[in-house]
Amino acid sequence: MDLFSHSWLPFFYLYGVGGLFFFAGIIIIRKSGSIDLKNPTHSNWLKILYFGFIWYMMIHGTVTFLALQ
Repeated sequence: MDLFSHSWLPFFYLYGVGGLFFFAGIIIIRKSGSIDLKNPTHSNWLKILYFGFIWYMMIHGTVTFLALQ
């Protein structure tokens, strides 16, 4: 059984393509002026969004890795 195409390829696709849309959305929000990074609340929420993306990617990767062991 090919483990890469059944487990890691969907992982890379999900966080690669999904990450492109996520970061494109962040760029659009910043360029449109919808977020003011001088405002501590806006800055905090941006950090939470970045942290959440990385956090779920790490959890998903860890669980996938452990399932393949």
